[in-house]
Amino acid sequence: MSQIGFYLDEDTINAALVKALRNANLNVVTVADAGRLGYPDEDKLIWATEQARVLYSFNVRDFCRLHRDFITQERNHTGIVLASQQQYSIGQQLRGLLKLATDNSSEEMIDQLIFLSAYIEKV
Repeated sequence: MSQIGFYLDEDTINAALVKALRNANLNVVTVADAGRLGYPDEDKLIWATEQARVLYSFNVRDFCRLHRDFITQERNHTGIVLASQQQYSIGQQLRGLLKLATDNSSEEMIDQLIFLSAYIEKV
């Protein structure tokens, strides 16, 4: 069982979040790190899959559609995690992504669409 590696798109890149995730020993690459800023969403998902990374985005509408399209076309992806941009603080995102990475292996994430809310404790 392999640890999840994350791929953060433009929407989720926040220097404090990226630093916190890396300080927590999570394997994180951003679209900026990969030199892939501005690529279409499908290309992001394909690249994440080629790199065996779970894509993290706030772009709920487009990635829900892409997930559905991939499943319908019997194409695989290595997982998508979605959240609402205004809904969670950096601390909540950090705790949610850490819990997700603790509870799941990269193999378990294949073809999964997960909302971060499932891993954030309600107060």
